[in-house]
Amino acid sequence: MRIAEIYRSVQGEGALTGVTSTFVRASGCNLRCWFCDTPHASWRPEGEDLSVAEILGRIALLDCSHVVLTGGEPMLFAEMIPLCEGIHAAGRHITIETAGTLYLPLACDLMSISPKMSNSAPAMDDYPRWHRRHEQTRTAPDVIRRLTEEHAYQFKFVIDRPADAEEALRYLERFPQIDRTSVFMMPQGAEQCELETTGKWLQPWCDQHQLQFGPRRQIEWYGAVRGT
Repeated sequence: MRIAEIYRSVQGEGALTGVTSTFVRASGCNLRCWFCDTPHASWRPEGEDLSVAEILGRIALLDCSHVVLTGGEPMLFAEMIPLCEGIHAAGRHITIETAGTLYLPLACDLMSISPKMSNSAPAMDDYPRWHRRHEQTRTAPDVIRRLTEEHAYQFKFVIDRPADAEEALRYLERFPQIDRTSVFMMPQGAEQCELETTGKWLQPWCDQHQLQFGPRRQIEWYGAVRGT
């Protein structure tokens, strides 16, 4: 499996914000969000091919009780099944960060699902093939139902404009079983000033709709840099 990076940092998003974790970033993605903050694992996949045993060895060296399997899209890789088994056997908590378009029968403690809304598609004029593919594959209702039935979960939506927030609400209406207290709305942006500008209207909007506001602390703490 190609791995872009393995590093120790602090979780900056969602319910486990502030928890020191080992991040394992799989390289490769079936989508192409224009605002992707890890293009080295999607638009331009890079990294080294590692066996499950090699990945487990590097995780052990970093010695964190929490492990985040992210990407790119980690659910692309069947190796995630034995990798999760090995991480659990070592007594570590597993979070999987996924767009919710693919399913694998694996074990994890928190399925962190980030559905991609219409605001995520790359420009048709610049990337016509990827625009069509992205639009065809970004929504998989059966996968969402299965993941939420089988795992503890949270949802994270990337919000740029009020229209995006309203679209996220319509999405949630399709899945009444989703616990709204586990839904985070996160401002889109790579700079703290962008996050603050969106957050000024998004945070009260979340309060109004009884959803969680997700401030994306890693950008506040480190900036939009790799290894954080």
